[in-house]
Amino acid sequence: MITPPWFRWVRRAGLAVLAAAVLFPLYVMAVSSLKPLGDVEGPFTWWPSHLTVQPYADMWRTVPLADYFVNSLVVSVGAAAASVVVALFAAYAISRYRFAGRRTFLGAMLFTQILPGILFLLPLYLIYVNIHRRFGLQLFATRTGLVITYLTFSLPFAVWLLAGYLDSIPRELDEAAMVDGAGPLGVLLRVIVPVAAPGVAAVSVYTFMTAWGEVLFASVLTDEHTRTLAVGLRAYAGQSDVFWNQVMAASLLVSAPVVIGFLALQRFFAQGLTAGAVQ
Repeated sequence: MITPPWFRWVRRAGLAVLAAAVLFPLYVMAVSSLKPLGDVEGPFTWWPSHLTVQPYADMWRTVPLADYFVNSLVVSVGAAAASVVVALFAAYAISRYRFAGRRTFLGAMLFTQILPGILFLLPLYLIYVNIHRRFGLQLFATRTGLVITYLTFSLPFAVWLLAGYLDSIPRELDEAAMVDGAGPLGVLLRVIVPVAAPGVAAVSVYTFMTAWGEVLFASVLTDEHTRTLAVGLRAYAGQSDVFWNQVMAASLLVSAPVVIGFLALQRFFAQGLTAGAVQ
């Protein structure tokens, strides 16, 4: 079927509008991060009248941004790694074994993604506090508690996605490995995991992005020592002033790891989502 010329122009115009809607805020952030604070607080100009990179140096001293960066990195990487490990074992069992309630289990996991996260905020807070009181295990205001929190949210989608991806891998590979003497664990680690690399990459990117930019739970379940970047950006707002140029500079820094990681793994991410989208 030949696409009419008018449709191609309409499509190009629509893509141009979408690109402008995405790039314009990024341009405002970049320009504002290169202005003195007085220029940012005044009328908006398309180009700085006094170009400066001082906000990029000041943003590290105004707030403990390096500590926030380390906290976010540890929590996001920990949540991504835990999600991949747990989801792989669960998805392998769902994909390769048939048991009663298999479809219901998958549907129930997806149903949890419909519920808003704020419903779980108070119960999780109370659970962490009571665990500390009864067993002495500190989960509130710790990186470990935040990793567990993000794991509970990302795991249902990760299991569903990997289960669909593993279903697309021929079972003959499992049988050939078992003929060579490999057990179920050996088949999973030596055969399935290398083949399922795109699905693993998709789960890793999804979990990392979710944990990196999450604000609600990080603002309640952390303190000044375990605060993440998404929450720490609020510290640039003082009682009398808001350091808008430093906020913009820090926001660009916060976005960089996610953008770089997504661009590096976008091929695997798209392949993993496509293969895992059909059950």
